[in-house]
Amino acid sequence: MQDKLQQIKTEALLALKSVKDKIQLEELEIKLLGRKGGQLTELLKGLKDLSEDAKREVGQLANEIKKDIESALAKKKTEFVQQEMAGLLEKENLDITQPSLPPKVLGHLHPNTIIQNDLEDLFTSMGFMVLDGPELESEYYNFSALNIPADHPARDMQDTFYIKGHSDWVMRTHTSPMQVRAMQKYGTPLRMIVPGKCFRNEATDVRHEHTFYQLEGVVVDKDISFAHMKGVLESVFKHIFGPETKIRLRPKFYPFVEPGVNGEVTCYLCKGKGCRLCKQTGWLEVFGAGMIHPNVLKEGDIDPNIYQGFAFGFGLTRLAMLKYGIEDIRLLESGNMKFLEQF
Repeated sequence: MQDKLQQIKTEALLALKSVKDKIQLEELEIKLLGRKGGQLTELLKGLKDLSEDAKREVGQLANEIKKDIESALAKKKTEFVQQEMAGLLEKENLDITQPSLPPKVLGHLHPNTIIQNDLEDLFTSMGFMVLDGPELESEYYNFSALNIPADHPARDMQDTFYIKGHSDWVMRTHTSPMQVRAMQKYGTPLRMIVPGKCFRNEATDVRHEHTFYQLEGVVVDKDISFAHMKGVLESVFKHIFGPETKIRLRPKFYPFVEPGVNGEVTCYLCKGKGCRLCKQTGWLEVFGAGMIHPNVLKEGDIDPNIYQGFAFGFGLTRLAMLKYGIEDIRLLESGNMKFLEQF
């Protein structure tokens, strides 16, 4: 049996020299070491007929020959792999001296996102929390808790998309519902902003869209005044439009603040001199604000006799249009990469 083992080894090493590819190599491996019909496998089945001493001697030799054959097969397999890699490198003409390839851009920040990220950084530096709220909102938080009862005329201006079969649920018309939600959850003192998507039943045109983005801000504490509100808003719009920007406040009604103001800033394009963008007025209307109505504080479980607060809101969509000179609001929801990649 020892002679047959040596003969198998000699023939195997000789056959390996004539192997031309991986397929022939695999066939030879099966012929020699296959579980069924392999030359070495079949020969070793005869070990059971030998004496104990012969089994040990032949078994040791068989293991050595098997290892030699497996090592020779593995070496040949490595040679074929190296040949394949060399062929691929030559075919692809790969320049291995190039340190790196330029990264492929997978996406692009939306103008709304650019403005939102910038403002979140600014407000957090002033100690504000950044909160998020549900886009599907209850009628209570969207209207009633904000001092807008069912028969209030303000509901006509913001009537929007209700859920069929659930008249008390609505796609939020503004980010203001988070005023009361935040008061109920965090109490006082409170500084927070809420950026997010809003929905209204609008007839779309170059200035109106049914889906848009707002940013709501709230401060509640003791001894809060109108001056605090104006100081915060001046800081915000000087940050956005430049240090020379001024703001002016004019009285305006909002159900959830008293008093309420309409906020305008000097036109960043003409610096207040008057141009096409500001319709020759020198001012751009960009926000609404006011001192939080006592009824809203009560809904937030806050005593209006002890605490005061102010709230403000502006359209992130509106700011993006002003900052980047976008003339059609519908472009922002179009998903057009040629448009988005300009920013």
